Amino acid sequence: MIISDHFSSSFHLPDYSKNLATLLKENVNKFSCHPVYQEVKNETYRPLSWEKLYQHILSIQDWLQSNGFKMGDRMAILSRNCQEMLELELAVMSMGAVSVPIFPGYPESQAKHLLNFCNPTFAAVDDQEQYAKIKSQKLLKKIIHFSTIEENDNPNLTSFENLTSCSPSSTDICGLNISPDTVSLMMYTSGTMGKPKCVQLTHKNILSQQASMKVLWDLNQRDRFLSFLPWHHSFGGIFEKFAAIVNGATLSLEHSYGKDINTLLHNWEQIQPTVFFSVPLIYQEIATKVMQDSKIEQMIFHNELRFIFTAAAPLPRTITDLFDDHGIPIVEGWGLTETSPCCTVTDPNIPREPGIVGKPIPGVSVKIDEDGEILVKGPNVMTGYYNNPNATTEVMEENGWFRTGDVGKYTESGLKLIARKDRIFKLSNAEKVIPTEIENLIAKDCAYLAHAYMVGNGRDHPIILLFPNKSLFSQKPDESLLMKKCDCPTGMNDYAKCLQECLQRWNHSILPKYSRYKKAILIDYELSIENEELTPSMKLAPNIVGKVFKAEIDSLYERGKAASDTVYVIDLE
Repeated sequence: MIISDHFSSSFHLPDYSKNLATLLKENVNKFSCHPVYQEVKNETYRPLSWEKLYQHILSIQDWLQSNGFKMGDRMAILSRNCQEMLELELAVMSMGAVSVPIFPGYPESQAKHLLNFCNPTFAAVDDQEQYAKIKSQKLLKKIIHFSTIEENDNPNLTSFENLTSCSPSSTDICGLNISPDTVSLMMYTSGTMGKPKCVQLTHKNILSQQASMKVLWDLNQRDRFLSFLPWHHSFGGIFEKFAAIVNGATLSLEHSYGKDINTLLHNWEQIQPTVFFSVPLIYQEIATKVMQDSKIEQMIFHNELRFIFTAAAPLPRTITDLFDDHGIPIVEGWGLTETSPCCTVTDPNIPREPGIVGKPIPGVSVKIDEDGEILVKGPNVMTGYYNNPNATTEVMEENGWFRTGDVGKYTESGLKLIARKDRIFKLSNAEKVIPTEIENLIAKDCAYLAHAYMVGNGRDHPIILLFPNKSLFSQKPDESLLMKKCDCPTGMNDYAKCLQECLQRWNHSILPKYSRYKKAILIDYELSIENEELTPSMKLAPNIVGKVFKAEIDSLYERGKAASDTVYVIDLE
């Protein structure tokens, strides 16, 4: 039973292209020679014009159709972001077929599992490493490779160059008449476990999202994106990528993929992005460099930088203050893969409040269930999970409302996120603890902290796991971005001692008292996407982290001491 009224935007959703093919045809006429995308080749950014992109899409569609790939078929893609992936994905989606991007960092067993589940007829791979994961799949009619593959005896293997080398037989893109409700993209949710959840998204889902955002911001062909967010994940693969494509902006690939801060800064200097989409972890690395070098500060905060967009987790106060001090608006969004993904965004003209993720975008409605769960309705909501009717029934109401699994409340400033519903746990005395509120309290104030994770289900009290941002140990950050009386640790031993006082202070601010942690463990370990400890959007994956560090957690509860020499126990009793 829903006990609250729903909340909607005061703006109306404008008209938008009925499908992706129509959008691409409209945009090639508008932007023609303007670059749509560029990536580094021979140490220099090489632009791809709208006209060239369109011609390649026509050629790719010709090749696909002549080889039996048709509307409704699925193309699995295992690749890092690259020009070939962009062109293939747009060609497939616009012709009425379905793109299924799969995280290229998955090990072979997981990649095969997800490939088999989505049942594609064709697949595409970036390189030899990705090809090795799927070459034994007999049901694939064709495997397209972007880079050189060291195999000559597979008749179903073809180079991507073969798809673009021939002149197209038509001057019109295929798919202009397909229904807006046609599924165009299937995307696996983060941290897929057990039976996979593969979200089915339509042309309407994706294009209505961008039409909503056009009302709220003025992106245009003069804008420059420096992009590293992975395209197999909704933040990068739907929200950022199509924000650039729909508005005619130039999408420039950050070719370290957010893995090397020095390369990212070099690319930033070359591109001078006007907007930047990222997650708190990368903003934290940028802030660290800015604190240490005034030249980097001038380069980051150049005159044409208009705003930054953040999602996935709360932005620490220190980083918020840094961008505020330089007059750069911060926009934060909230949503899920199932909602294409954005549902709410903050107003950059209103002071930011912790936990507030803004108001619904045009065309989207939000309401709160009696247990606090957030429900969403709008043209951005998925059609359902592929081949998983039980999971679909669990989240989709008959009247169109989608159950997000997030708990929150609606305030005058907008939607306030409280926790994932499945993260709230009960102590042995049956009292409920909301761990994300406490994790965010700690993470937002300590520049030296990368991640915090609270556990305690069924226990007498909670404990908290802390993972450091070790890059800050080498140099002292700018004092204006640190907590008062920060000891500025230079190593793990120093940091463990430094945290003792701060954790005591944070702990005393937590109400109710039963939610306070009695012990903390600082772990000398870097969480990674490859090990699935972080999601592709760099959020901590609670289920995985809980399993990886089960021995450390159990040891602290049962013996009160560390299970290994990479763990520092901080006693707060």
